[in-house]
Amino acid sequence: MPKGKGYPMLSFKTRTLQTSLSPYPPCACAVIRVSAMAASMAASRFHKWSNGQLLKHLRRKLSPSLRGTGTNAAACQPITDNEETGKTFMALQEERRERAERSVLISCPAKSSEKKVLKFLSKHGDINNCFFYDGYGTYAVVEFANREGILSLHEATTLPSVLHEASVPFKSRLLSLRGTGMDQSTGPASLKLHPHTAPPVNDLIQRLSAEESIDQQLHTLTSTLELTNENVALRFLVCSLIKDIAGAFFPECTIRPFGSSVNGFGKLGCDLDLFLDLDTISGGGVKRPSGLSVEYQMKRVASERTVTQSVLSVVGEGVEQFAPGCVGVQKILNARCPLVRFSHQPSGFQCDLTANNRVAMKSSELLWLLSRLEERVRCLVFMVRCWARVHGITSSIPGPWITNFSLSMLVVFFLQSRSPPVLPTLDQLRDLASPADKCVIEGSDCTIVSDLRKIQLEHNTEPLETLLQEFFEFYSTFPFNRMSINIRKGKQVHKPEAAALHIQNPFESGHNVSKNVNAAQLERLVALCRESAWLLAHGGASVPPATVATGTTSSTRAKTQPWGVAALLMPAVAEAAGVKGRRKKKREPASERIKSLLQTLNKPK
Repeated sequence: MPKGKGYPMLSFKTRTLQTSLSPYPPCACAVIRVSAMAASMAASRFHKWSNGQLLKHLRRKLSPSLRGTGTNAAACQPITDNEETGKTFMALQEERRERAERSVLISCPAKSSEKKVLKFLSKHGDINNCFFYDGYGTYAVVEFANREGILSLHEATTLPSVLHEASVPFKSRLLSLRGTGMDQSTGPASLKLHPHTAPPVNDLIQRLSAEESIDQQLHTLTSTLELTNENVALRFLVCSLIKDIAGAFFPECTIRPFGSSVNGFGKLGCDLDLFLDLDTISGGGVKRPSGLSVEYQMKRVASERTVTQSVLSVVGEGVEQFAPGCVGVQKILNARCPLVRFSHQPSGFQCDLTANNRVAMKSSELLWLLSRLEERVRCLVFMVRCWARVHGITSSIPGPWITNFSLSMLVVFFLQSRSPPVLPTLDQLRDLASPADKCVIEGSDCTIVSDLRKIQLEHNTEPLETLLQEFFEFYSTFPFNRMSINIRKGKQVHKPEAAALHIQNPFESGHNVSKNVNAAQLERLVALCRESAWLLAHGGASVPPATVATGTTSSTRAKTQPWGVAALLMPAVAEAAGVKGRRKKKREPASERIKSLLQTLNKPK
């Protein structure tokens, strides 16, 4: 029967199956068979070295890490900070994904010796990178030079022994290091633990208050909150571990991170958004040969949404039943964008897995490109996101709050509106694209240039302090009641709908990415912008005068007082703006309100 029109197919490629009696459900058998096949492919292994030869090899191959606290133990070279230089977004993602496929995640005893751990693991193959972090226990991310190292490690790995419960026999790359004498040391651990979460707001405020200028504060805030290369590597490894589960059902699939994890604006501790890419399975656009050909028989369903729901349902079930470390699995399949939500305990990440969200992937690429064009973009986005979170404008709980993506769009639009502009428009990025950059998703033109060298920026040298103050002033007077934000054109356009806040989706002009924001939340945003602009313009966030004193004590004491960006993160800003509780009438700046209150108190009875 010829292919029906309008009937999407569930792309599960099958072969002739043999039936057999098994105590496990079919999906468990599929996972177990995949693991058994991987184990059977192991070949002969490593050279046998003497202890002296092995130590020489470790010293030559593994140099001390440049990040984290110091240690005398041998360590691997860290992931390079400039690894993104000269690479396109997709090339960088593929490189990171391939490295994740050669990596394992190992739970280690708390007082392990890094030197002993690396010496043991190096018996199974050369190690390119290794770093440790503290989450729900101490973990090591180990990247082997090739996959043979993982196969060798799997061959030497035993099943856990349990007394009163059973173990699901799925052999993943999430391992536990065991051994006598490894955690018996009474001294401090020799592990360098890399930062895994952002510092508390109070610590951040103190750190910023010690800087000499607002520009320095913004750079410090960005470097303190941004994802480290190690944390990004861990995120790709988690994607790879989930792909091992999904691969039992869809062997040619790929799990890709998107959103803050890869767009250049991710903060330590942010959620991990995952995209189940089935494009290699669907075979769309493949030219069929003339004459005889063979095609897969596939189950037909009513719509693409039904396909997405079915795929996520079965993958979510696999994650819940077989993936070690994955807890709290929720299959939210009736949402506008169906997803599976779960927690990955070993990494500490909250994960959202979707399967039909390709425009979001392209939006991640767009933000990554803009973040690489101009360093001031990253500093402003990090500041605005931090400021919004501290004052309750954004929230991790779904609701009428503005999202981080919408805040990023506000910053981008503001920088496009400068004279001369700091950033190009989306149309300009499309016009610079090559034929290879052509991208159409569900009828929407998502083409942007991938080669950063083709983009010539205008000569705008405004300092960050000026841009930050102008940002707050810009949106404290923006006509949100009539106009929409449009980064494709880089100019205001009339709102096509009655939403309180209208920000056009960069690649789907008919969609409003801030449709969930209500009038009350928009008023909170405008009020906080107004108050923050006033503080910056009238010296309320300037360096205290005592900092110019010659005495060391006076200078040190003054620097500990919140000023500049640090002052904008204080609760007093929200209180002065009157954004707590229900919707309130517009208020004048704090100084005017205090003056009015004093006048009222001094009136004769």
